[in-house]
Amino acid sequence: MSDDLNTSGSAASAPTDSRQLASLPTTKVARAARFAKTGLKVGANYVKHYAKRAAGVTSETEDLHAANAAELYGALSEMKGSVLKVAQMLAMEKNMLPTAYSDLFAQAQYQSPPLSGPLVTKVLRDAFGRSPFEVFDEFDINARQAASIGQVHRARKDDRTLAVKVQYPGVADSIRSDIRLVKPIALRVLGLDEAQVRPYLEEVEARLLEETNYALELQRGTEIAAECAHIAHLEFPRYYPELSTNRVLTMDWLPGQHLKEFLATNPSQEVRNQLGQALWDFYAFQLHTLHRVHADPHPGNFLLRADNGGTVGVLDFGCVKEIPADVYALFTALLTPETLADETRLADLLTQAGVLRPEDAPSRREFYLRTMQASLELVGRPFRQAAFDFGDPAYMAALYQLGDDLMQQPELRQQREPRGSEHFIYLNRTYVGLYALLTELRASVQTGAAAVG
Repeated sequence: MSDDLNTSGSAASAPTDSRQLASLPTTKVARAARFAKTGLKVGANYVKHYAKRAAGVTSETEDLHAANAAELYGALSEMKGSVLKVAQMLAMEKNMLPTAYSDLFAQAQYQSPPLSGPLVTKVLRDAFGRSPFEVFDEFDINARQAASIGQVHRARKDDRTLAVKVQYPGVADSIRSDIRLVKPIALRVLGLDEAQVRPYLEEVEARLLEETNYALELQRGTEIAAECAHIAHLEFPRYYPELSTNRVLTMDWLPGQHLKEFLATNPSQEVRNQLGQALWDFYAFQLHTLHRVHADPHPGNFLLRADNGGTVGVLDFGCVKEIPADVYALFTALLTPETLADETRLADLLTQAGVLRPEDAPSRREFYLRTMQASLELVGRPFRQAAFDFGDPAYMAALYQLGDDLMQQPELRQQREPRGSEHFIYLNRTYVGLYALLTELRASVQTGAAAVG
């Protein structure tokens, strides 16, 4: 974010984004209608695809994926909120979606269509009783980044350059209705029982609702920044309560670039390593000492720069996972070499985690033990080694192969019941995101493996 702000009064310094949205579907009826419209278009794409094939015309599956991905992303971008957040989360899972979907959904991290200027002005006037040009000395009406819950504008006040995060109208109210809308469809398609998935849906809903509470984010961001101030090569923004509300959050504008843009500058391996080390240390301290983690580690929430050998700016504390003491003990115990070497201990921990159940047949119990042992050995490897190279292509190939192998397992494909602690949803998501960042950086880090076990 090295570009200058040249806004004065109501003039905008950045060019207007042609994708700007003048309104959002916020009611349950409007959002259901948008879902239905998208479903019809996706269905029509399938009809065209198979009609071409029946007529002997070549129709590539990749083209079908591209057309449907574009349609889905367009709808999700208009709807914002929980549905776009889920797309963002899926984009972090590299082997879950066809490339056309994951590449496009990744834009939800900070490049989705923004709100129009008049709508932004209305949101800020509703929040402060004044227009943004009265609240701030300068305000860029065009968003610099737009994601799933809100968008960021650059502003100035009292000679400070600020980032002003503006929440999309109706997002908080739409989350529960979206989940109620999608839940019966998902349960029917996946063949799941509502009682079995309720704890998982409640966990996701709780975290999504917290993300819409900017007052809570300000509190958590301030607290975690203070607690992590001693960690080298990290930078956190200062927050401004007097310029913030439940739906508007104002903080310092941090310098730096998002991951993709930063890597295009061809940073040295030393800089990559220092950035990776800062990220690893940040998450290790949160996990082991704070027992709560910044649980949204996608590229849009970090700003990187080569200053001082590599500095990471940490943004967005909207999604923070508080880790109960028993869950922390279970999660870390599953990663130790002692657990992998002792099948009885592993079985006991997996039973505590809800992966194994007393009523399981011996064959099913053996399948889960074997599968989890292989997964924990590979995924937990960085936790058990004093140093780890995330740039090792063999390791990442093994991770992706593991994912492919699990997806092909008949036992897992036929399973119609979720297993494991609901608390692991966001813990797993945190480390999937962290691994992805470190892999893109090709960073070699000192893991402090003694902290586990």
